[in-house]
Amino acid sequence: MDVLERIDDAVKNNAVVVFMKGTPQLPQCGFSSRTAQALMGCGEEFAYVNVITDMEIFQNLPRYADWPTFPQVYVGGELIGGCDITLEMFESGELQTAIKAAVAAKADAPAEPDSAA
Repeated sequence: MDVLERIDDAVKNNAVVVFMKGTPQLPQCGFSSRTAQALMGCGEEFAYVNVITDMEIFQNLPRYADWPTFPQVYVGGELIGGCDITLEMFESGELQTAIKAAVAAKADAPAEPDSAA
């Protein structure tokens, strides 16, 4: 699987995923820290990819959705943006609503058929 497929897999198989520098518990930059705090404040689980430990993703993620900076937050398979947009959405309540809807939709989605059959 090439790097863009790995990115696409992370985006499509998680209701919410953030590509960030570090981890939510140990962020490696202020923007990633503030973004992770906003996501945690929504009260739902989310996935993360530490771009520092995967240079291939670090180098290619900006091509995936034509967004040049980190962090990048995807909700329901769609890029919502980086730190500033995430914080604005959190403050307005839009982020909580979008995340709850994406988590609910993911829970209601039928399981992918096993292609190994």
